[in-house]
Amino acid sequence: MKKGKTVKTAKKPSLKTVKKKPAAAKSKGNSIKRILIVNYEFPPLGGGGGVATFDLAREWAKTAKVDVLTSTFEDLPRFEVVNKINVYRVPILFRKSRDAASFISMASYLVSGFFKGVSLCRANKYDAMNTHFAVPSGPLGHILSRFYSIPNTLSLHGGDIYDPSKKSSPHKSFLLRMVVKFILNRADRVIAQSQNTRENAIKYYSPKNEIGVIPLPFRIPPVLKPSRKEFGFDKSDFVIITIGRVVKRKSYDTLIRAIFELRESRVKLVIVGDGPEVPALKNLTNYLGLSDKVNFVGFIAEDEKYRYLASADLFALTSLHEGFGIVFMEAMYTGIPIVCTNHGGQTDFLTHGENALLLNVGDYDACAAHIRRYMSDPHFYKKCVAFNRKKVNEFVAPKVANQYMKEFVQLLQSPAGVAKR
Repeated sequence: MKKGKTVKTAKKPSLKTVKKKPAAAKSKGNSIKRILIVNYEFPPLGGGGGVATFDLAREWAKTAKVDVLTSTFEDLPRFEVVNKINVYRVPILFRKSRDAASFISMASYLVSGFFKGVSLCRANKYDAMNTHFAVPSGPLGHILSRFYSIPNTLSLHGGDIYDPSKKSSPHKSFLLRMVVKFILNRADRVIAQSQNTRENAIKYYSPKNEIGVIPLPFRIPPVLKPSRKEFGFDKSDFVIITIGRVVKRKSYDTLIRAIFELRESRVKLVIVGDGPEVPALKNLTNYLGLSDKVNFVGFIAEDEKYRYLASADLFALTSLHEGFGIVFMEAMYTGIPIVCTNHGGQTDFLTHGENALLLNVGDYDACAAHIRRYMSDPHFYKKCVAFNRKKVNEFVAPKVANQYMKEFVQLLQSPAGVAKR
């Protein structure tokens, strides 16, 4: 692997200026009373996209009736009310874990989801639909929207249109590219979670529709002050934490190799999450003689996750690509600085040398150097912490949910939306 110094993120390619549509008349109050969310993953299934869906739904449920059409797994109930949200789960085929779904699982969601969706749409007059992920949820959202004349806002999460770690990524397949392009052009609104996701949508799919950008929401967690000793950490340890699905796209091997290059006895790495790459990473850890430095804690509850974050000294994520990364927000709020790659939506709010240290994908030497700088430069460490604690307030759930609600209202009041009603 080629080693080298970290370079700053390149300037984003210029995009044609998008003409804004004329503003609709102002709504008298909130005219959105019923919302249908279509997402094949919803907590405890999936990753950041599911969490974001939940956080948005919780905000909208304060003023509207919110139904979620998602998939089930093992003993998850087919229906339950969570934080005033009606969660409907449909059966799917061959899903083996909470963290990843097979192609067959996602395809089967379209079939079972269609029948449940028809039932819901017949029983409810929805004012807005929010479909998450161009694939696999996109086709289902499109069909229900057209059959029942519901204005549909499509949310892109990054990995649904671009995942460099997967051969099956839509941007690599002509057939899937055509499917995604069709879905992008048929949605009433398309919202990307970051500039990077917007750029990838334009680059690979050349959609006719304009694409807006609204970040993922961050929900402020409870204040936790755990003791480091309860997790087995000494006062002198420098604890690095990483959180996410343990899949190839996360490239955790880069981070593990960086720990090896550091050769610092007091450095400890905690990997929170589960997924298909765990066995291979444990083998790598043992091969490098790091079994006493790397702790795989697996899937844990939200409160427990924040307890680990509050006990750590640094957050690191060496992904091949991130569409956005709510987990960065969680680290920023907790008050620990960040090391991450410079490829993805996180560059919307993380700037090298200002509030984070960024590295090229796969550059474990740079990752080790960045960790060492945080360990040796307390002034820079505190600067990043202070900046991030202020910055994260821009992404809190109520603000982001309100941005979406404005889109729903404008869409409902537009000539096309009025015609649908």
